[in-house]
Amino acid sequence: MTYDADPRPTGTLLSDAVTQLTRLVRGEVALAKAEVAQNLRNAGLGIGLLAGAAILALVALHVLAAALVAALAHWIGAGWAALAVGAVILVIALLLALRGMNALKPENLAPTRTVRNVQADAQTIKETVSNDHHQH
Repeated sequence: MTYDADPRPTGTLLSDAVTQLTRLVRGEVALAKAEVAQNLRNAGLGIGLLAGAAILALVALHVLAAALVAALAHWIGAGWAALAVGAVILVIALLLALRGMNALKPENLAPTRTVRNVQADAQTIKETVSNDHHQH
């Protein structure tokens, strides 16, 4: 393999490298902003799901619980009917809350794609610099 020296002056090469690095950093910052914005939208959804879980739990406990307990009380007694209805409603609320909390985990909010891209860019730069030093 032969190495052809770039005919441009060193100053021009350095200037081009700085320009490309600046573009790369700006692109990564823009990607990070977009990713964080998307993750914040997902967090908003998680908060909405938690709020929905709370509202559903309250509505269910106040409206449906009484009706279901009254209907079931004829077959299994009022106490057992109340226990069964309350358990089912709480399981539904728990499932909604768990899903909402999962959306709010820090690892779901971090800009992971940007971090991977920056790591890959840094590795490429290291390899390029390392190859340039070995060839000179």
